Amino acid sequence: MHSPLALVRDPAAEAAALSAHQGTHFVHDGSRSNESFDTLEHLVGVNLARLRAERQLSLDALARASGVSRAMLAQIESARSVPSIKVLCKVAAALKVSVSAFLRRHALNGFEHLPADRAARVVSADGRYSARSLYPDAEPAAAEFHELRIAPLHTEPGTRRAPGTTVNLVVSEGTLEVSVHEQRQLLATGDAIVFDADQPYSLRNPGDTEARAFRVTLNAETPPRWDVPPETLRHAAERVADAGR
Repeated sequence: MHSPLALVRDPAAEAAALSAHQGTHFVHDGSRSNESFDTLEHLVGVNLARLRAERQLSLDALARASGVSRAMLAQIESARSVPSIKVLCKVAAALKVSVSAFLRRHALNGFEHLPADRAARVVSADGRYSARSLYPDAEPAAAEFHELRIAPLHTEPGTRRAPGTTVNLVVSEGTLEVSVHEQRQLLATGDAIVFDADQPYSLRNPGDTEARAFRVTLNAETPPRWDVPPETLRHAAERVADAGR
């Protein structure tokens, strides 16, 4: 039986999330607007300045270590220029970090603490199922990480996601029965399963104690070739129709 879910949040967590992201606007509609590029410039610049400050390096010192000019580094930090991947690789090597460190939306200290008592939780109406976010969920993410708790003999239907979405689940305590379409798989403590999340599935705890599991959801990415304007598709269809006459 489907159980309605409610989102439970701590007001302090909401305030902290808002404060952490205040002043920065991220675009998620897939558009390639100037605003999205401005955001990227700002994000890279802030992270470069933070990483350089943490290592107590001057612009001149980082320029010597990376082979990137002082002027270019200053432009990047002031969000006046988006560096190429080649430039970022040189700077990352000098700072001994991954290139992806420049694209993180973490707090200024380089990480984001997620206290358990402030985490966002999705709880079923009867309280027999809950999912706790283990990742910053203020922004859309390519991967989602949740801790699940399922009461004895409770069945929780899964939410179908877009085609291409994958779920990787591991049981940390108890047992779980995962049903995907008509197939069922019983998982003991330590067992894991991977399945496509665009199909009907459910999680059932057949035991007499609470079951816990960790779920990683890898969200689908739409290939660029799918992002085709409607008028382009219409023109293509017209050309095919003309060719067949």
